[in-house]
Amino acid sequence: MHKTVHITDDNFEEEVLKSELPVLVDFWAEWCGPCRALGPTLEEIAAEYEGRIKIAKLNVDENPKQAQAFGIRAIPTMIMFREGSPGERIMGALPKKNITDFIEGAL
Repeated sequence: MHKTVHITDDNFEEEVLKSELPVLVDFWAEWCGPCRALGPTLEEIAAEYEGRIKIAKLNVDENPKQAQAFGIRAIPTMIMFREGSPGERIMGALPKKNITDFIEGAL
């Protein structure tokens, strides 16, 4: 069962901006090897942080509006949203510890 939430341009406002939980949005694409490699790690993190944070994935090829709105120039890029506002971002297929440290710093 997937713990990450797949978001689109259409449900971005509801799933991210109006979320009661902080949301880590992973901007990714199917053709991106590092993005695909990061997928299982994000699933693990989503399961471990369930109820504390939402992990969302947005395919930049299928949903260019949000990628443009947040100035995504390289993928994977992850942005932490809190109370509807974008905060810090991290880039690259980082090790799990780097991502969980980033999340802990944002919580």
